[in-house]
Amino acid sequence: MEVLHHPNPVLKGRAHDVDTQADQELRELVRAMAETMYAENGVGLAAPQVGVDKRVIVFDVDDRLAALCNPVITEFGDETVVDEEGCLSVPGVNVPVERSQRVVCQGLTIEGREITIEAEDLLARVLQHEIDHLDGILILDRAPAEMRKSLIKAYNEANNL
Repeated sequence: MEVLHHPNPVLKGRAHDVDTQADQELRELVRAMAETMYAENGVGLAAPQVGVDKRVIVFDVDDRLAALCNPVITEFGDETVVDEEGCLSVPGVNVPVERSQRVVCQGLTIEGREITIEAEDLLARVLQHEIDHLDGILILDRAPAEMRKSLIKAYNEANNL
């Protein structure tokens, strides 16, 4: 699998829900996404980043690989933290992004079992970042307008776009 890079239009669409019971390719998709994420030295990857229109994410925080289908953040903590984020789809760019320090995320395992994750710190940030991808949102979209313009200009120049 190859990670798509900005400004690929696939990255801006909202991914479709996956039917964990009917999708015969789901297990292979998750395996290939995890392999790609590790090869790119990432901690998370969303299916749209590899050109797949499904609401599936994989992530590895604290050496624990996990996959979620149709994830939704159901609760955001009151406290937020601004931290630098990078993205495999926008290589070489780091953006200060404000995120909730704590979230509750619900989704399905690849077997279709409902799961709830109460996450803090890095895991909360990764979940928010990857779910953004499922909604067509990149870290560039989270940057203030003036910063976004300069980041996109520098990114385009560096990548001969």
